[in-house]
Amino acid sequence: MTEEAAKAGTVSVVGPGGGETIVLGTTRMRVLEDGSHTGHRLAIAESVLAPHTQGPPQHRHGLHDEGFYILSGTVRFTVGDEDHDATAGTLVMVPPGTPHTFANPTGQPAVMLSTFTPDLYVQYFRDLQDVLAAGRPLTPQANIEAMSRYATEPASHPA
Repeated sequence: MTEEAAKAGTVSVVGPGGGETIVLGTTRMRVLEDGSHTGHRLAIAESVLAPHTQGPPQHRHGLHDEGFYILSGTVRFTVGDEDHDATAGTLVMVPPGTPHTFANPTGQPAVMLSTFTPDLYVQYFRDLQDVLAAGRPLTPQANIEAMSRYATEPASHPA
């Protein structure tokens, strides 16, 4: 869809099983809106984290807010040195510049809905999928290199 169509009010409907699927190790993501229907103001994805899934290296975004709404299970958010266990019905909003990561430390799957405003970060997940598709391991360094293309850096760097 063109930006003109998005501005004209064309409605996007993504049904169950629809959207773009991105598999990153033990995490399965379904991109419900990649920004192409919102003039790139918003992207939305549903992620299923398998039991005992480690998240990305702790990082901070320079240009976008990231929201996480927990649909089921428990997701542990680490913000700096502080852990927050978020269960179903919990919303976690991460503004630009805030160090964070997440993981599923439990023995049950966890499902969350994520928002990215603007949509900048969706391509990061596609880039990670490309790393895996090329037969390369998804190392912390590969993750950091992909992050750097989308105004994101490891939290160990100064803000």
